[in-house]
Amino acid sequence: MKRGKILLLGCLVLVILGVIYAVVLIHHGFGANEEPSAVEKFTARLVRNLSIPSSSRKETNPWKPTPENLQEARDHFLARCAICHGADGSGVTQEGRNLYPKPPDLRAPRTQNLTDGEIHYIIQNGVRLTGMPAWGSPHDEADNDGWKLVLFIRELRPLSGAEHGEEQATAATGHYTGSQACAKCHQEIYDRWKKTPMANVVRDPREHPEAILPNLASDPIAKFTKDQVALVYGSIWKQRYFTRIGDDYYPEPAQWDVTHRAWKPYFVAKGTDWWEPFYPPDNMQRPTGPTCDGCHSVDYNIRTKQVVEWNVGCERCHGPGSEHAANPVRGNIINPARMDYVQASDTCIQCHSQGRPLKNPIEGKYYDWPVGYRVGLHLSDFWQLEEHTLGQTTFTHFADGTAHKNRMQGNDFVQSVMYRRGITCFTCHDVHGTGNYAQLRKPADQLCLDCHGPLSPNGPRTATLEEHTHHKKGSTGSQCLACHMPKIETTLGDVKVRAHTFAVLSPAMTDKYQIPNPCTSCHADKSTGWALEALRQWPERSPWRLE
Repeated sequence: MKRGKILLLGCLVLVILGVIYAVVLIHHGFGANEEPSAVEKFTARLVRNLSIPSSSRKETNPWKPTPENLQEARDHFLARCAICHGADGSGVTQEGRNLYPKPPDLRAPRTQNLTDGEIHYIIQNGVRLTGMPAWGSPHDEADNDGWKLVLFIRELRPLSGAEHGEEQATAATGHYTGSQACAKCHQEIYDRWKKTPMANVVRDPREHPEAILPNLASDPIAKFTKDQVALVYGSIWKQRYFTRIGDDYYPEPAQWDVTHRAWKPYFVAKGTDWWEPFYPPDNMQRPTGPTCDGCHSVDYNIRTKQVVEWNVGCERCHGPGSEHAANPVRGNIINPARMDYVQASDTCIQCHSQGRPLKNPIEGKYYDWPVGYRVGLHLSDFWQLEEHTLGQTTFTHFADGTAHKNRMQGNDFVQSVMYRRGITCFTCHDVHGTGNYAQLRKPADQLCLDCHGPLSPNGPRTATLEEHTHHKKGSTGSQCLACHMPKIETTLGDVKVRAHTFAVLSPAMTDKYQIPNPCTSCHADKSTGWALEALRQWPERSPWRLE
């Protein structure tokens, strides 16, 4: 009898608490944009977990985390999941924050501690009374896409405290080994990387006789022979030739314009780079160690002038690999994909930017790369991006701050909305190598549409791309890059590379500041007035964005 009274009293207390909670909710309201209470979170997780059959909990993933499977899973994640969960799995997106309950942080222990079977069941069957849909097909018993998504979600797991400690210890004690040591376990990635420009920007013509593109005897500017060329730099837009004197390399005064198949002079003229006043006006007195070699190698030593490896090898982005090569675990190698978006992009910005070291000179020499920086540190402690004053056109910048010259992708990117939203360089590029131009993960337009499809909250806010671009499907004007990444930054002569601010430059900017705009750059026979009038007829364009 006593037990019955206690049970009855307990039920009464619960009912009273429930009524009080309901009254509070009704008084306060319960909009979908609010954060759920602790009680609701606990109840939602409990109901979700109880809904998963025990047989499903014990299922194991039939797929292995190979590069191919992870790439396929990443594509599925971006297409299906990223709109709510974010490209990084954090759940911090406009759509995600407006759901109730909020999408979980897939990187957090509450998700990562679930079994593979539990995560797979949630993907396949969804979660009732939430925004999580059921992605599984009743006719697909294997559900390969769902299992591969589990692989990708596991890859989102951040380092634990112990792994962070191991990473820091490795950075202090590890040493560089060269990319060949990575091939033992990462052969497929290594083989792809070997074909990239990153792996072939610097070549020794004795080892790679095919590296020299032109006939050196045809050079009318400066006569030098193959035997005098110690290193060949570049092969995409321009090619330069370095001769060795003692422990230093020096640039020959002629370069090959790959696009036009023509010889051009090579000399950094007065007033065209910040370091120019600190070196004599003679290429043979301007060693490449301070001006070039730190970015085109792994672990350039400013005292010995030696490198562990020429080219942008694995350890340029992943840090010293000796510990990882001996005992491959997550904690003893750096993976930029697990960094915050600032440090992650700094891995690329260290070399793809115009700037100067915070401390110069360094041991009596002026360096044009971030001496002392290695991946995992804060680039801003070593490097400052080239300053710019709005309204001024300089050697490095247009008047609005868009880069004027090549090797300034980082200067552009940090100004962009993409960067502020946590997008990183390798959201779009895979430096391990792809079959696409600039090592893009997909052909450019396909890549953009992963996040910017018709009626996407990220834009464009039209039902079709044709309504957005006002150009025929498949035409040059319908390509995302044509307007959002115009070729306006000089690499050599009239050879231009693409801007990385992703901002559309109005024809009015051409009139005011002489900044090239994509409309009249393509329609070269038309005026800026014609272009502005055409844009005013586009109904979804704000007139305030045209000036």
